[in-house]
Amino acid sequence: MIPFLAMAIAYLLGAIPFGYLLVKFKTGADIRSAGSGNIGATNVLRTTGRAAGIATLVLDIAKGYLAVWIASRLTLHDPLWMAAAALAVMAGHAYPVFLKFKGGKAVASFLGAFLYITPVAIAATLVVFVAAVAWTRFISMGSIIAAATFPLAVWLLQKPPLEVLVASTLAGAFIIYKHSNNIQRLREGSEHVFRFGAGAS
Repeated sequence: MIPFLAMAIAYLLGAIPFGYLLVKFKTGADIRSAGSGNIGATNVLRTTGRAAGIATLVLDIAKGYLAVWIASRLTLHDPLWMAAAALAVMAGHAYPVFLKFKGGKAVASFLGAFLYITPVAIAATLVVFVAAVAWTRFISMGSIIAAATFPLAVWLLQKPPLEVLVASTLAGAFIIYKHSNNIQRLREGSEHVFRFGAGAS
């Protein structure tokens, strides 16, 4: 019973739409009707400004970390349920019950969740992400490349239990799947170029 409670908590934490709430509080607008329509930090940054974008990023990372921390405490650090909580918090962000199951891409909640489970692999993946964004100037490309390399980093750097490796592979695949529209725009040459500030194209 306790492990399932941990999963419910993880999902509900993930479902808190911080980007939506911050933009609504700051401007009264619905972030889903602006920019890409996504509730995540990148769209908030692009449409509402640096402060709101950074706050969204920090809060989304924090909810991912907190979800796994709670699962760890409730299940006596069971790697199976910690890994499941990581996937649950990502699912909550991507399919939030509070927004009729239409959420974001779950990159930040993924980062927070696996920062707790596999911190060394996450650190290495962040280096890959930053390098990819600096090289391509597309946040989506950085996210896709980082997600694709993350399971390898987990395997090589942390040698985790099988359930954690499986969860990291599923998480990476999910991030890539959620970027399918970005992949299409990258192919068409119409993807948004990253600039650090509101009004970025």
